[in-house]
Amino acid sequence: MVNLGVTLGRLELRNPVLVASGTFGYVREMAGFVHLNRLGGVIPKTVTFRSRAGNPTPRTAETASGLLNAIGLDNDGIGHFIEHHLPYLRSIGTAVIANIAGEDPGQFVEMAGMLAGEPGLAAVELNISCPNVSHGLDLGIDATSVGKLVREVRAACPLPLIAKLTPNVTDIVPIAAAAAEAGADAVSLINTVKGMAVNWRRRRPILANDIGGLSGPAIKPIALRMVWEVSRALPGFPIIGIGGIASAVDALEFLVAGASAIQVGTATFYQPTAAEDLLDSLIERLAAEGIDDIASIVGSLRSNKLPH
Repeated sequence: MVNLGVTLGRLELRNPVLVASGTFGYVREMAGFVHLNRLGGVIPKTVTFRSRAGNPTPRTAETASGLLNAIGLDNDGIGHFIEHHLPYLRSIGTAVIANIAGEDPGQFVEMAGMLAGEPGLAAVELNISCPNVSHGLDLGIDATSVGKLVREVRAACPLPLIAKLTPNVTDIVPIAAAAAEAGADAVSLINTVKGMAVNWRRRRPILANDIGGLSGPAIKPIALRMVWEVSRALPGFPIIGIGGIASAVDALEFLVAGASAIQVGTATFYQPTAAEDLLDSLIERLAAEGIDDIASIVGSLRSNKLPH
């Protein structure tokens, strides 16, 4: 038997396979496709302080090896989430990680405080990296702002905290370091990469929002590089890898690069069972390699530029 248990700061998971916020709805929608209690955890779609209608359509566009989205955080608001979605989420038999986004630090703190006393939540993921809402990146591109936000949320909420960081920065390391120093239990790397698609005949962008966030296999090399950089700079600090993960091999690449857990996102759109399929394949791969504890391979990647 392979020991798949992972520890992310104060958060313990039965296995490292999570589903990414924004790709799994409020989870209830996926219950007919996936044995939810087999997953390491689920992250419902981002919730904001007030309900949001999101951006105008079209809000998605397929690209080469990826998907552009400019959904704009369409959701029912934190109050509706607590009243209508949390009761169901408590019943699914795996870790539930709420994902929240505020228009300013005060909203993050208030929402985290509202969730602090709710039973059935394993952790809170802070979405400080959404590229397709007004001011969505302002907090996430500055290390000082990220550190201040995490520190304030940590003071208001005793639950484990995960900071979901944007790749749309020059250097991810100081931002991850600021989150770690401020008390985050882990960071999620990465959110989507800013991009666009164009209809050249109409001389217009395809997305109504013009710019969107690119996800899927196209961003996997970027995500791997950032996981590797943060892992080397902050040895031992928990990282959740995200970006183009659709198979056990993808997951293993992130794990050896330094991630302790992974999130399956875009793959769910074309294969609803992607996360559970990945878990089955991961168990088989590890057993075939004679690896009995998944933690033993985390961060085992070695640079070609250093002596072996």
